[in-house]
Amino acid sequence: MRDSFTAALIGLGNRGKDAYLPELLKFGDRVRVTAIAEPVDEKRIEAAKLLGLAPEQCFKTGEELLAGPRLADAAVIATMDRQHVPQAVPALQKGYDLLLEKPVSPSLEECGLLARVARKTGRRVVVCHVLRYTAFYKKVKELLDAGTVGDVVTIQAIENVGYWHQAHSFVRGNWRNSQETSPMILQKSCHDMDILLWLVGKDCRSVSSYGSLNYFNRAHQPAGAPDRCSDGCPHAETCPYNAQRFYLENKRLSEYFCHAVSSDLSEEGLREALRVGPYGRCVFACDNDVVDHQVVNLNFEDGITASFTMCDFTARCTRTITLMGTKGQLWGDMGLNQVIHTDFRTGKETAYDITTGESGHGGSDEAIMREFVETLRGDSQAISLSSAKVSVQSHLMALAAEESRLTGQAVTLAEFAGRA
Repeated sequence: MRDSFTAALIGLGNRGKDAYLPELLKFGDRVRVTAIAEPVDEKRIEAAKLLGLAPEQCFKTGEELLAGPRLADAAVIATMDRQHVPQAVPALQKGYDLLLEKPVSPSLEECGLLARVARKTGRRVVVCHVLRYTAFYKKVKELLDAGTVGDVVTIQAIENVGYWHQAHSFVRGNWRNSQETSPMILQKSCHDMDILLWLVGKDCRSVSSYGSLNYFNRAHQPAGAPDRCSDGCPHAETCPYNAQRFYLENKRLSEYFCHAVSSDLSEEGLREALRVGPYGRCVFACDNDVVDHQVVNLNFEDGITASFTMCDFTARCTRTITLMGTKGQLWGDMGLNQVIHTDFRTGKETAYDITTGESGHGGSDEAIMREFVETLRGDSQAISLSSAKVSVQSHLMALAAEESRLTGQAVTLAEFAGRA
């Protein structure tokens, strides 16, 4: 087993800089970051100083970094959705192993291309489906595999997006427009498709889906509301989406999100960013087109069914799941870190309180990075839960769901996959 390896980090946004870089640094001398790419000067300079990198190790774009000779053993690609495959393919061809941010791509053809290139080059690709690495879903999987519910018949899963998260990320923020990034069912919920696939352990045969952008549009902009919250909105005190209050007053919810608004987190810096930047816009006057609610019905092999709901209009940002089987039921709430098993024969309820790590996504950011490092160091015990081959299946489900939503027709997965 190798003692150490080197890594290039492409993209220093919230995931690259705030999630993956800190986890890499925890490994000390075993992992050295030898190159970075980031278009925002302040972020690139800050990271270069932290890592002790020379100017020739720092690039504005992933394309510039990948144009030259290979600079590391592995690359972490944490750029925007539509950049992933155009950067991942040349990285694989140059000999990099990859940790790739999800989603792989909003293009079915590109998802297939990545899997083929990974197979041809023999390089390892771990896609950041971090939910598989959470203590919560690992416990659900453990209980299922132990036969506690008998044979699974159906699953009900809900992603409670949270009204503030939707407003920040999917109305005002980077993932608001599917033409620039991805459909929301892929960007936000390929995680959930992946989890359902993992828990069921069988292929999905067909999907149908309904949903729309129902609320965050001009039709619901209150009378007299300006296009920016800072421009004297008469509804400022009653609007739950008031940017001034959300980013400047509600620190419990917005501290993490403020880093996306401005690199200057002083009140003066944030106020100026809200006055001129995208996060200060009225939520009813943005260029968003992704849905604010969607339901997906999934038909798996052996007659197993699942229903998935993604909804913005929730007080909490969490995932809940109910697994209904022939001998029992499992109910879980990821936000509460609790799973409850009910045995049909005895009527006994057993509650499991889950202990999580301190990193993001219930400790899974740390877990996926640890597995990635162990895999690259040659640990034979390290088994990737989210390889490119596995991840493409969940993307196929999400993209088929989006096609069904747009056409109003159920989509057969085998036929849909033939287009890749």
